[in-house]
Amino acid sequence: MRRMITTAAALALALGAAQGAGADPVKIRAPWVATPASLIPILFAKDGIAKHKGVSYTFEPIFFSSSPTEITALAAGEIEIGTINFSSFPIAVENAGLTDLKIIADETQDGVADYVTFNYLVLKDSPVQKVEDLKGKIVAVNGIGAGVELGLRTYFKRHGLEFQHDYSDVEVPFPNMRAVLMDHKADLVGAGPPFLYDPELVKNARTLFTLKDALNGTELSFWVMRQAFLDKNRAAVVDLLEDTVRAYRWYSDPANHTEAVAILAAFLKQPPERADWAFTKRDFYRDPNGLPNLTMLQSNVDAVHEVGFIKSSLDIAKYADLSLVKEAAARIK
Repeated sequence: MRRMITTAAALALALGAAQGAGADPVKIRAPWVATPASLIPILFAKDGIAKHKGVSYTFEPIFFSSSPTEITALAAGEIEIGTINFSSFPIAVENAGLTDLKIIADETQDGVADYVTFNYLVLKDSPVQKVEDLKGKIVAVNGIGAGVELGLRTYFKRHGLEFQHDYSDVEVPFPNMRAVLMDHKADLVGAGPPFLYDPELVKNARTLFTLKDALNGTELSFWVMRQAFLDKNRAAVVDLLEDTVRAYRWYSDPANHTEAVAILAAFLKQPPERADWAFTKRDFYRDPNGLPNLTMLQSNVDAVHEVGFIKSSLDIAKYADLSLVKEAAARIK
């Protein structure tokens, strides 16, 4: 009888293992706003980087116009990853009630060391010479509450300009910023890579200030997931993060620069020479281990609180679980 029970138990374990091995990959949908600030749409374009894709997980990039619009999608279960920033995260927690969000990995950081920072620009012949000159003017932002809009609002407040009182906002997608500025439909626009290097923008515009001037370094985008999804799919998420860290390192390796630029240029539908700035110091900073700078993020969230965008600041450390990305990075030799 004991032998029969032991045999039955062994068969059950073997069956369970077989079923686990044959389980469908976990579906993971990930949003992106602009590339290469977000690498999501080209993250696994290089063959051989995503060793676990299609095995333990599937990966579907989805375009969003700005990070605040991702919050509704996260709440509705329409995406598994949120690629949000220092301004959207407190909104998601405080306003949308997503208190189970966990910061799991980094995407891009602005103004780190001598890497690029987001620019706020006016026309070269504009009478605007300082921020105070924008009183009564129109500024273009990609979305109210987006990170670069909050950076702008913070900088304006320091110079005596109050949101919805001293200037007007218009929402404009990043690809249209140059046209809006040159058509005099806005007095100031914002641009980061690749739009910052548009030859017509370079020819006709000048920088008034930068996001680094406003916030002294910014967690521009990081990955979040809901706790229930992590609890259920931890192994698949670690596999995804392993592939992601491998991709970050591959794109940033100078030995791969020509091929990496070719991938980006094909996605942007531009000649490679127009994208040669990518994955250099003229691009945003990406941590090679996928680790967000939580100290910088805390400072950013505190700044958002100071301008009155959120009711209270958050203790960011309570909302971070970096154990998954650390485990993922440790796997890569």
